[in-house]
Amino acid sequence: MKAQAIVLAAGRGERMRPLTNACPKPLLPVRGKPLIEWHLEALARAGVRDIVINTAWLEEQIPAALGDGSRWGLHITYSMEGRDHGGALETAGGIAKALPLLDETFWVVSADIHAPGFVFDESRRARFAGSGMLAHLWLVPNPDFHAKGDFGIGADGLGLADEAGPDGQRWTYANYALLHRELCAHLPVGQKAALGPLLYAGMRQRCITVERYAGEWHNVGTPGQLAALG
Repeated sequence: MKAQAIVLAAGRGERMRPLTNACPKPLLPVRGKPLIEWHLEALARAGVRDIVINTAWLEEQIPAALGDGSRWGLHITYSMEGRDHGGALETAGGIAKALPLLDETFWVVSADIHAPGFVFDESRRARFAGSGMLAHLWLVPNPDFHAKGDFGIGADGLGLADEAGPDGQRWTYANYALLHRELCAHLPVGQKAALGPLLYAGMRQRCITVERYAGEWHNVGTPGQLAALG
């Protein structure tokens, strides 16, 4: 069976230096366990069993720490960008490389996000699979370091690339999403590519829906942000 989720764990974590000089950012501890482990536990609770993790920076440490996923009742496959391409391929490029391992629709989450209450509701993925949309994104209020936000929320639930919604606001992408493989399928394997431009283009085609996420959410980007979480 092909995987129903990809956890993005390939980045260098430049702003987290010096902590990431010797440890991949997804393995840094938050509240007693590695950042990435919070996602693995949440996926397992939701019944999402087949997971891809992409790696690049210090990538040998991640499979060494997590193994095959059996301790959580998961099956983990690794997409090793460092070994195969010499470094990280950015978000869309990493997804494109992993597509042969992924189902038609799948969850995407960044390993360096901490949102302990997020639920990977598989009934949502089933509804998304029948929606004809390219993506469904969760959005959060804009943090201080990203005050302008990313997308508006249309009255019809569609994402807005170029304007605020009826609420007068733009919101920040929470790095939780459901994607259809078609969104990244045109990218050559091994090419670096950001996800943002594909999301903006998909919104302009009215093919991406969005919703607000109201739970606890942290983008763990710096040593100070990490320390604040305990």
